[in-house]
Amino acid sequence: MAYPTQPVLVTGGTGFIAGHCILQLLHAGRPVRTTVRSESSARRARSILVRAGAQNVDLLEFVTADLTRDDGWLDATRGTAGVLHVASPVAPGRVENEDDLVVPAREGALRVLRAAADTGAPRVVLTSAFHAVGFGHGAVDRVFTEADWSPLDGPGMDAYGRSKVLSERAAWDFAERHPQLELVTMLPTAVVGPVLSDAVTGTNHMLQMLLNGRMPGVPDVAVPLVDVRDVAAAHISALGAPRAAGQRILVASQEAATPLREVAELLRTTFPETRAGRPVRRVPSGLIRAAALVVPAARSMVPDLGTVKRVSAARQHELLGISPRPWGTAVVDGARSMVERGLAG
Repeated sequence: MAYPTQPVLVTGGTGFIAGHCILQLLHAGRPVRTTVRSESSARRARSILVRAGAQNVDLLEFVTADLTRDDGWLDATRGTAGVLHVASPVAPGRVENEDDLVVPAREGALRVLRAAADTGAPRVVLTSAFHAVGFGHGAVDRVFTEADWSPLDGPGMDAYGRSKVLSERAAWDFAERHPQLELVTMLPTAVVGPVLSDAVTGTNHMLQMLLNGRMPGVPDVAVPLVDVRDVAAAHISALGAPRAAGQRILVASQEAATPLREVAELLRTTFPETRAGRPVRRVPSGLIRAAALVVPAARSMVPDLGTVKRVSAARQHELLGISPRPWGTAVVDGARSMVERGLAG
């Protein structure tokens, strides 16, 4: 296949999903431009990618740009074949003030979109999340689709979920006012898979806790999983798929969410040499409900106790041609990458 000679911009080059996007683009021989916050971050990102086996590294360039500042974004988007806006500001630790997460996420997305529109980038693929679709609805027995939006004040919604809803809605409002710029939003479920560095984030952190024995018991909750490699492939496909323009697209390994106890059991049998090899204990739902009176993390879990969310990811097949890996492959490969790096066990 002949690809455009212009680079694809991938925001947040040191990130988990962004790193896998860059690896796949370089493997296909496509020029890549990626944003970092500093020259030291560029050196770190290059080292991570080389260690991960990146090919055609000579096709990779770095530009300095920060989602909280205007500087650098016009240079980043100018002359690109398209933009994968994967980066999102993440506030460290517990968020005391929601605006510390929501405002940078929304304004950062708009900053990238404005620069893309001003420099003539043809399409932006923006990473949203299943949090913007299937949370805050309470215990409902139905399949979630791209037509659904998470209610901002629904049960179990948190600052992260609200940041995803508000930033994605702002992006669609912008796209409606700037029809020359095509927008696609990607809605991956809980992303796991091979880590590229010692930074373990998101749902992979849950796997790390199980491997390290820091989760002595598992609650009766189910997690909709997806492999990071499939998420990256979906982003790249969305950049050029004609029918993807103007669409929200869910990316998931299967329709039904996976019970956490099954994840723990798979790790126990696959990695018996780690602390995950101990018998899996269940945390009674009544105990979690009691803890929810004083512990925010437990409170956010209550709406999902005993429920299994279902996700329709038909569009990932129909529009992008993605046939995702089984959730077990994503979990095992992600866990193995952590064990091999000495990050778990």
